[in-house]
Amino acid sequence: MNKNQSSKSVFRDNMEAIIIAVIIAFFIRSFIIQSYKIPSGSMKDTLLVGDHLFVSKFIYGVKLPFTDINLIPVSEPKRGEVVVFRFPQDEKKDFIKRVVGIEGDKIQIIKKRLFVNDKPAKYKAARFKDPDIILPWISERDYFGPVTVPKNSIFVMGDNRDHSHDSRFWGFVKLEKLRGKALMIFWSWNKENKRPRFNRIGKIIR
Repeated sequence: MNKNQSSKSVFRDNMEAIIIAVIIAFFIRSFIIQSYKIPSGSMKDTLLVGDHLFVSKFIYGVKLPFTDINLIPVSEPKRGEVVVFRFPQDEKKDFIKRVVGIEGDKIQIIKKRLFVNDKPAKYKAARFKDPDIILPWISERDYFGPVTVPKNSIFVMGDNRDHSHDSRFWGFVKLEKLRGKALMIFWSWNKENKRPRFNRIGKIIR
């Protein structure tokens, strides 16, 4: 083998390795797992601004890439799970919230207290930073419903209940718009003091 042939062979091998790596990365990102960065404080204290998460993409079904078509249904979200989805009012954005209502559930909020099917729904992660109660004719933050979650939809809320733009204000999330379930924090950066939060790395999201 001459020098030119040897160089072509090395180039071809390198290109094949790069193409295979790209295909594997695309497959993993499309069907298995994806990273997500927390941009706001709506899920405090479960998730903080600067947390980087792994999101399971296949847990709610295998979708055709770049579409909402579910090729292989796997499971449906359950109450209490933290999910990533396309924001209904702007699908270019991804939101992350906690599922508090599934298909057929009756949802009502009275003086900040969440009721599901007429029973109090308590979540340890829920935080209320504002002691004031906003009256229902001013905002739906503290008084909402009752409404029934429609078919193939969920009702979601942020854990930082007083500072979360969620289903109380813009409605339900269709299951086809789900991106995945939040699994674990793999990196966390505190922008204020410009330091990593090592104590949050590896935290399982519940």
